[in-house]
Parts: sequence; C-alpha cells; structure tokens
Amino acid sequence: MEARDTTWSSATDSSFRTPPGSTAGPNLAGLTFGFADASYLAGVLAASMTRTDLLGVIGGTELPPVVESFHAFERGAHDVNPEIRIVSSYIGNWDDVSAGKEQAIAQFSRGVDVIFQNADAAGLGVFQAARERRSVFVIGSNSDQNAVAPEVTLGSVVIDLPLAFLTVAREIKAGTFKPRVVELGEASHVVTLVLNPSMRARIPAAVLARIDSLQRRKLAGRLTILVDSAQPSVR
Repeated sequence: MEARDTTWSSATDSSFRTPPGSTAGPNLAGLTFGFADASYLAGVLAASMTRTDLLGVIGGTELPPVVESFHAFERGAHDVNPEIRIVSSYIGNWDDVSAGKEQAIAQFSRGVDVIFQNADAAGLGVFQAARERRSVFVIGSNSDQNAVAPEVTLGSVVIDLPLAFLTVAREIKAGTFKPRVVELGEASHVVTLVLNPSMRARIPAAVLARIDSLQRRKLAGRLTILVDSAQPSVR
C-alpha cells in the first residue's frame, strides 16, 4: 500500500467550510477550486528562491478563498524553511493598480523579495513595482500571468476555467452527470502552478525536482493539502 501524505494549512475563518460554489441542486453543479494545492507549491517555490527569508502576500480583499490560498502558501514556505516570515496586506479592492503598486513597494522596502499576489487587475501594480526593482520576484494568480513581467515572474497559480466546464460537460455528454459540488484542483489539472519558462534556468534544479515530485504525488493521490483551523500541523 502506497504512503499518503497530508499537509495541513492553518486557517481561522469558519467560512472556509462553505466556500463559493458549494451549492448544488437539481441539474445544477457547484464548482469549487482547490486553490490551496497550487498555492502550497507556490510557497515552496518562493521559499526556495528568497534571499531575505521574508515573503509577501497581497490580496484584493480579504475573501475566504484568498485567505485560504495565503495560508496554503505560508504552509508551503514553512515546510521549506520554518524561519521564513510572511508579510500580508490587502489593497481593499480589485482594480486599483496604483494601490497594488504602493502595497508592493511598501513590502519590498521592508525586505520582502518574493510576493504572491491574488488581486486581479490591482495585482498588475505588484508586477510594475517588481519590474522597477528587478532584484525581487512575483508569483501571479488565477490566469497565467507569466508574460506580464517575465523577467521577475517565477510562475502563476492558474485556474483553467475552460477545462473546469469541459469536465462537467463530458459527464453530461456521457450521461453520468450527478448534481453535486465538483471540487477541482491540482489532481484534475484545473488549478495548477505553472512555472515561467523564461525563469526556469534561474530556478535551481533541486527546486524544480521538488515541485515536480509534489505535483506527481498530488496527481497520484498521495498528497492532500487541507485547510483546517483545528489542525494546523503537518502529518
């Protein structure tokens, strides 16, 4: 019997138990995205690339899925180096690019050298700030943002929405569809960490191997990343 690893990411908001997309009904499927899986990998990547042991996360607003992804990022980082510290901030909206840039500059000024942003359009300001500083890195989210600022972007946590809808459509076509909440993440290839091809040469081979190994274990069903406020430890 193969070993199965479970990695817990700490959280405090009880609303994680009822995330968006968790409603189903007759002829209706709710879609929830396992952002924690890929965010955990982003934390592993960030912790492996930092020189200051100070990482940052910047969100649009403090929505439960965003907070969840940041907790998973923190867990991934601490599994690489427990001494790493995380600076967290929220812009307050999803479209103010200038405010996103200001938040990033403030974090960089404190010594942060890798920022994981989940702020939609406002997050473009984070890329702008990193491009101007050049000695720092950014990890994008939701869409593949690797081309936004390829010289400073390590990778992106990507949600493949067409694949998510196709997954349900295939069930409908096959006549196997059942109304339920469909959970999609790394194991289904719907949410995944996509490394920036332009940066692969700057990422140590050992780090690439570790991320590849974690992704393979996830696809094989041997790694589960859960968010549970009662058990924030790794087991």
